[in-house]
Amino acid sequence: MLEDRYGLPLSITSTVARDAYVEGVDAILSASGDALGPLHKALDLEPGFALALSAKARFLQVSGDARGAREAGQQAMEMAASASDRERSHANIFNLLTSGRGPDALALTREHVAQFPRDGFALSPSCSVFGLIGFSGRAGREPEQLELLEPLLQHYGDDWWFLTVYAFALVELGQWQRGRELVERALAANPDSAHTAHVLAHALYEGGEDRACADYLAKWLPGYGDDGKMACHIWWHLCLVKLMLGERDDLWDVYDAHCTPAVSSSPAINVFTDGVALMWRAELAGMPRDESRWQALAEFREKMFPKPMVFVDSHGALPPLALGDDAGFSEWLEQLREAAANNKLPAGTVPSELAEAFAAFERGNHGEVIRVLEPLMAEVVRIGGSRAQRDLVQNTLLSAYIKDGRPEAARALIKAQEDRVQTVPVDGYAH
Repeated sequence: MLEDRYGLPLSITSTVARDAYVEGVDAILSASGDALGPLHKALDLEPGFALALSAKARFLQVSGDARGAREAGQQAMEMAASASDRERSHANIFNLLTSGRGPDALALTREHVAQFPRDGFALSPSCSVFGLIGFSGRAGREPEQLELLEPLLQHYGDDWWFLTVYAFALVELGQWQRGRELVERALAANPDSAHTAHVLAHALYEGGEDRACADYLAKWLPGYGDDGKMACHIWWHLCLVKLMLGERDDLWDVYDAHCTPAVSSSPAINVFTDGVALMWRAELAGMPRDESRWQALAEFREKMFPKPMVFVDSHGALPPLALGDDAGFSEWLEQLREAAANNKLPAGTVPSELAEAFAAFERGNHGEVIRVLEPLMAEVVRIGGSRAQRDLVQNTLLSAYIKDGRPEAARALIKAQEDRVQTVPVDGYAH
């Protein structure tokens, strides 16, 4: 019987279809190369290949085609009816995932990997900061992520994909030294993996290695096409470390060339949240406001995210605030409050409270920013995303401390993070 690259049996007979499936899955796991082409080839050769259709469903979901993903996930379930127990369970995970039943998909994943620990692709949607745990809205999601992965380490050895997601879980818990060691091993095995290069950027960021991060990304990124799923976000990391290093002359040239709604084909959630976060943080660092870029993101949000959704909810207030659009801000804030009241947002009321803090900052009411954010900081993890992304909130609080004449509070906030290397002094902007 044919097996996938993790040694798990497949209910197909074509070696060529198997190889194409492995190629497509690896392209999804690495966010590098063509995924759909190989998956379609596998399905042409084996029309009843349920797992290949599940992989297609996942690719379409990540690409923002919710309807196509849902249809593919349902078809995969039908095809899996005559397959093995493992394949039926695998297909069901992606059917639940693409049908909007994330908690059920996560629960089934836990059961599935207990029986089939090396089913890496079935495990993958539950990994990373944008995964089922990462977007769960739970305050303890970071240790929960590590607890899911740690027992599986023995089953994967030096597998580049598992080392990547395991390293990311460690980095997000402050264990960036160990995370860096593991992700560098993963890159040695697959230097073209965008997800792996991305995790190295996070490990370097947490370790205060901004120069090393900028140099690595400047060398790695030109070989990765702008049509790659991670293109916007990894170029954003380069922009961020340029900001940290004070290399601001070409920062917006890089952003405009690779990250704006007009040029990027990356997932919309990255294009929007990365853009607004970079511009807000640049202004905190003393750079002038560019209303044209804010306007482009405001229009993009209205088109792609007319209603709040996870992670966008915590960023959506920034464009109307920057543009002085009081009505737009009020409408977004009301939507946040209503969605939270109806249990539609994983992070509950945290996004609406963040919106109020951002509005207070824009008004120059720094005492109010501090009043809102100080008790909220332990809950900010609930919005999802990485530490590096959530520094948007921390830097707003740090700037409010400085502007309110409380530099000692800013230093105390930074000093309290003993598992991070701080490289930027508190002078109106901090790491």
